[in-house]
Amino acid sequence: MTTPLLVLQRIFGYSAFRGAQESIIAHLIAGENAFVLMPTGGGKSLCYQIPALMRPGLTLVISPLIALMQDQVDALRRRGVPAAYLNSALDPLHAKQIHDDLLNDRLKLLYVSPERLTQHSFLMLLDQLLARRQLSLFAIDEAHCIAEWGHDFRPEYRQLHVLYQRYPSIPRIALTATADLQTRQEITEQLQLGTGNQFIASFNRPNLHYCVSPKFSPGTQIETFLLRHHTRDSGIIYCQSRRQVENTTFWLHSRGWHSLAYHAGLGTTLRERHQQQFVQEAGIIMVATVAFGMGVDKPDVRFVIHLDSPRSLEGYYQETGRAGRDGEPANALMLFHPNDLITLRLRVQNQSRSPERQAIDSHKLEALALYCQSSECRRRTLLGYFGETHTGYCDTCDNCNPDYRTWSGPEHRNHAVIFAADRFTPGIHRTR
Repeated sequence: MTTPLLVLQRIFGYSAFRGAQESIIAHLIAGENAFVLMPTGGGKSLCYQIPALMRPGLTLVISPLIALMQDQVDALRRRGVPAAYLNSALDPLHAKQIHDDLLNDRLKLLYVSPERLTQHSFLMLLDQLLARRQLSLFAIDEAHCIAEWGHDFRPEYRQLHVLYQRYPSIPRIALTATADLQTRQEITEQLQLGTGNQFIASFNRPNLHYCVSPKFSPGTQIETFLLRHHTRDSGIIYCQSRRQVENTTFWLHSRGWHSLAYHAGLGTTLRERHQQQFVQEAGIIMVATVAFGMGVDKPDVRFVIHLDSPRSLEGYYQETGRAGRDGEPANALMLFHPNDLITLRLRVQNQSRSPERQAIDSHKLEALALYCQSSECRRRTLLGYFGETHTGYCDTCDNCNPDYRTWSGPEHRNHAVIFAADRFTPGIHRTR
């Protein structure tokens, strides 16, 4: 195979590239670094997988989650691509086999965690590959985890400076679906990618429809929304606490909805089983904390509900972006009350580690408050936060289209009057 297009068609089954994919791939094949910001479902993985198949040697992919690695590797193997992952779940015999495959040039892609990457023994292995000219490309997935002020910071990602310090001749690509300007700058600085190698796609997801509805009876509102718009669809309901996840799942079951719970307090085996069910079956509602969703490859999620205000607009954008990955219309409903912001402000005050961090976190929270309480076009406000201009009215949000205001019940515009702090539908309890 001599061209990226042939690889795209014969290995991955797509007829043509989308957006900037072709330019990014050519950039990497030529040995250049790249920063790629592309919406969820935009085809980020292909941007490094195709160069991995066209360049000699191994592409190392740094990924934050075991489940994400497994999904990517399984998909590649089904297409006949020699790929593997190394993580703590592997038995020693399996890990040794992968080690042998690497040294014998039998793999094109290897997925590892940042913790694995920085182990001395693994770096020595990479040194051997470099000496044999078998090291081709570094791909840093979910790169927003690098940014200390980002919404999903992972301290282990800060160690990835070892890539350019130890292997400066190997090209690097960082990929994410959500990053404001400050986060982008931090990623490019931390990985020494250079400012001229950025590929920024539009943040606009025109197939997503947005509504922020006053929260007054969450159980009734959720069921009203489901009955009116999504009686047989798959979707995600995000909650802020594990207890709320459990209670909401139980209540949905009692009302006849096929729902599953997902949070960090569940065992690994149960979480993996629930995730597989959600991905493989139709019509399942996943009730989850923000621990769920990164890298989940399910194109036909038709709705995302936030039972509480998210922690930031970056988080909100990423979580709502898990709906409608197939490009078909999908709905994003947030149930909002100003009390949610009080709780989030207290969290900022208690968790921020420095005056600088507190100022940045407070800025992000105020941007979220503006989005929730604004009467302006939701799409314009959301895109403006990421530095993108949107003119006019989208007609696909509750501030542009009055019909959206009745998604989850009668139209209400006065939050303070309609909400009683403890008046929740039985089975759904607010926990902080």
